[in-house]
Amino acid sequence: MAVFSERIAIVFFLALLVCIADGQLSSTFYGKTCPNLQTVVRSAMTQAVNNEPRMGASMLRLFFHDCFVNGCDGSILLDDTATFTGEKNAGPNANSVRGFDVIDTIKSNVEAACPSTVSCADILALAARDGVVLLGGPSWTVKLGRRDATTASQSAANNNLPSPASSLSQLKTAFANKNLNARDLTALSGAHTIGQARCVNFRSHIYNDANIDASFASQAQKNCPSSGGDNNLAPLDLQTPTAFDNAYYQNLVAQKGLLHSDQELFNNGTQDALVRQYSTNAAAFSRDFAAAMVKMGNLSPLTGSQGEIRLDCKKKAHQNTKEIELVETTEAVASLRNRETWDPKVHQWWLHRCKV
Repeated sequence: MAVFSERIAIVFFLALLVCIADGQLSSTFYGKTCPNLQTVVRSAMTQAVNNEPRMGASMLRLFFHDCFVNGCDGSILLDDTATFTGEKNAGPNANSVRGFDVIDTIKSNVEAACPSTVSCADILALAARDGVVLLGGPSWTVKLGRRDATTASQSAANNNLPSPASSLSQLKTAFANKNLNARDLTALSGAHTIGQARCVNFRSHIYNDANIDASFASQAQKNCPSSGGDNNLAPLDLQTPTAFDNAYYQNLVAQKGLLHSDQELFNNGTQDALVRQYSTNAAAFSRDFAAAMVKMGNLSPLTGSQGEIRLDCKKKAHQNTKEIELVETTEAVASLRNRETWDPKVHQWWLHRCKV
C-alpha cells in the first residue's frame, strides 16, 4: 500500500511539473496534439482574404482589440447573453470590429482536425499573422498555448483601447500600460497601412485639425460629410489600401494620415524621426512590426489550467466550471485508486487540465 501511495505521489508531482512547464507559450505547443494546425488556419485565411482583402486588416484589428483588454485570451469573441455582457458591443468595438464569421469557420475546420484541443485565442493569433502575410507583410513565429477566457469586460474594452482622437501622450500611456514602448507604438500603428475607417472616427480630423494636407482633407470630405454618413468608409492608406507596406508612414510625413491619432505620430513630436525612418526603410518597419506583434501576443495569456478550450468561439465551454472540475478530479482520483499504473485516461485528463 505504501508503494502504491508513493507511486501516486510521484505521478501527481510529475503532473504538477507538466502544468508548470506548460504555463509558458511555445511555438511547438501543438506539435503532437495538432501538427497541421497552422496549415488549417492558413488555408482558411487564404480563402477569406482572397474573397475580401480587407479581412486581413480585420483579423489584425480583432487581435489587437482582444490583447489590449485583459490580455490575448479570446474574450472579444464571446457573444452577449441574457446573463453575460461581453466586449463586442463596447464603444470601440460596436459596428466596428469584424471577422467573427471567419474565426468561426477556422475553428470549425480546426475542430474537425483536432477536436477539443486548440483555443480560440491561439486561432486568432495565427489568423492575425496570416492576414498580414497574405497582404504582403512580414511573418513572425507565433507562440502558442493560450487558453480561452471564461469572462470578458466591456468596461475594460471601453477604457483600455486607444481612441482615434488620442494625443501622442495618451497613446504612449495606453501602450506603456501594456508594457509596450513608444517604438512598439509607432511600429504597431503601421497596421493602418491596410484596412478602412468609419467617417465618425476621422471627421473631426479632416474638418478641424490644422496638421493635415488641404487637398487630402478635401478629398476625404467628399465621402464624409460634416454631419451624417457616420459609417461611410475610407481607406486608412489611400496609396495601397490592400498591401501591407510602409506607405502609411509616407502618408504621415506628407500630412495625409486619416486619423487624428495617426498624424500625432508625426507632428513635431518624439516619434517624428522613427516615422521618417520607416517611411524610407520598409525592412526596418517590417522587422520592428513583427517584433512588436510578438510582444503584444504575449500580453497576459491564460495558460496551464487557467481558462478553458471553447468548442464554439462565441460561447463559454463550461457554464459551471467548478462542478466540471470536481467531476473530472473525482474520476481521475478514482482511476488512480483502481490502478497501479499511469492510466491513459488519466493522462488525457491531465493534458486537458494542464495543457489543451
